[in-house]
Amino acid sequence: MPDFDLAVDDLLARRPPAQGRLARELIALLHDLRPDFSTKVATGWGPVNFSHSEAGFVCAVFPSDGHVSLIFQQGKLLDSPLLTDDGTVKQVRWIPFRPGDILPVDEIAILLAEAIALRS
Repeated sequence: MPDFDLAVDDLLARRPPAQGRLARELIALLHDLRPDFSTKVATGWGPVNFSHSEAGFVCAVFPSDGHVSLIFQQGKLLDSPLLTDDGTVKQVRWIPFRPGDILPVDEIAILLAEAIALRS
């Protein structure tokens, strides 16, 4: 995945180092949990998008001001206390992470499986 790695490097070069490390950790976790996902760096908005062959776009890692969010496309349909939104969105919800946070691996794995099931 050299092209992908270069695109991620370019995307994260604009972020503070701790935020970049967190984004890389979250991206690597998603690759480990779901090697069947295809990934794409969207340079315009700045997320790393994850898609499933049958379910389509499932989630994204989005580095933002001071945090990195794991955004679920159909997040409003998922039930988890980790998910939040700003009250203005119709379908997405996200988990915000700050540098130093421990990634909840099991909970993320469950949410990914549920998100795929909802879209398949």
